[in-house]
Amino acid sequence: MVNIDQIKLVYLIGIGGIGMSGLARYFHHLGCKVWGYDRTETDLTKTLVSEGIDVIYEDEVQKIPAVFGQPSDESLVIFTPAVPKDLKIKNYFLDKGFEIYKRSQILGFISANRFTIGVAGTHGKTTTSTMIAHILKDSGYDCSAFLGGISSNYNTNVLYGDNNVVVVEADEYDRSFLTLHPNIAVVTSADADHLDIYGDKSHLIESFELYLARVVAGGHRIVKKGLPFSGDISYAREEKADAHAENIEVIDGEFHFDYVKGDLRIANIKLGIAGLHNIENAVAAITVALLLEIDIDKIVAALASFRGAKRRFEYIVRNEKCIYIDDYAHHPEELRAFLSSLRKLYPNKKLSVVFQPHLFSRTRDFVDGFAEVLAMADELLLMEIYPARELPIEGVTSSWLLDKVQLEDKRLVSPEAVLEYVKNEQPELLVTVGAGDIDRLVKPLKEILEK
Repeated sequence: MVNIDQIKLVYLIGIGGIGMSGLARYFHHLGCKVWGYDRTETDLTKTLVSEGIDVIYEDEVQKIPAVFGQPSDESLVIFTPAVPKDLKIKNYFLDKGFEIYKRSQILGFISANRFTIGVAGTHGKTTTSTMIAHILKDSGYDCSAFLGGISSNYNTNVLYGDNNVVVVEADEYDRSFLTLHPNIAVVTSADADHLDIYGDKSHLIESFELYLARVVAGGHRIVKKGLPFSGDISYAREEKADAHAENIEVIDGEFHFDYVKGDLRIANIKLGIAGLHNIENAVAAITVALLLEIDIDKIVAALASFRGAKRRFEYIVRNEKCIYIDDYAHHPEELRAFLSSLRKLYPNKKLSVVFQPHLFSRTRDFVDGFAEVLAMADELLLMEIYPARELPIEGVTSSWLLDKVQLEDKRLVSPEAVLEYVKNEQPELLVTVGAGDIDRLVKPLKEILEK
């Protein structure tokens, strides 16, 4: 086991990932010297460099600092499973005898001696963990947090607290969350996903059950109602559960609801972010805050001031002529929740959806689900599949998916064609969705629409 207090030198392979960059910032905050490699320069890696962290983009062993000549108790090497097996930098450390750790193992070490709130789920976990962390910070209860997105309230994916409480987004990919020992575990969803890792849904479900089994004695399991496993507290949006929402209303484009748990009713809570699915996430977050005995007025105030996470129902442009929202949805059920909320908020606007599928395997496994949900758009601009860690799969293409979408106004587009289309058509309700590099379009689209 790594003694975190001894570490002075840290190298992260795949430093530009959202989870890895959080660890880079954490160790930098502790006073360690931090370096890292990533394949491409992004806004996030530029921010890391501006904060004093060294990042390289070439897979060249000679660029590894000389202090990593041999393993020591003061040095730590972390990698993401998403990097290729033949990466020279990764193999340098292995050849030199370094033990290299996954992000999840390090989170396990960091949280081992702390009161840990873990939020898991195939979707909903980033917003819910960010919401819990915001309630704890805003109310003065305090916490540290490792988030899977950039909090819009704090403009970072890692928060530092003065107490021993840590909020962790518990990732099911590669069974990463099985390194944690949560005091409070939340599970938001368990739809089939990451079948490249799990093979089938039953193995994914088994993994969530193992995660809940890791809750420490006397801890709490807060599980969304209707999942194939249960905790000691169930929650839901509008159906009856131990904790649920009632009286959901849209007032001036904002969601209001009541929180009900047993004899407790918290009336007319205003949620600072849009999305019906976010009311469900808020029910889970409020339940956690009540277990920590945070004052109800402080919980309500925190939810009203919550601004969400970047790329989670994020308003980019909102004026009389145009609304443009960006979202990370990359699974059919996430897309369904997102598009359903848009239809409820803006029933009379023409909905233009730009979608970039993420992974060949996910597109193959859920092609019919994607086709059904994408047909909720009025017009669809479909980009090529973002491969991430995968090689192409024969026959699995965006045009194959497009053929299955029952929609008249649909087309296959390049990033350049998206910009051209928006420039010429000026759509009234535009959304960009996906987990690949579609976020690179956000800035240029914003500039076009604000002109």
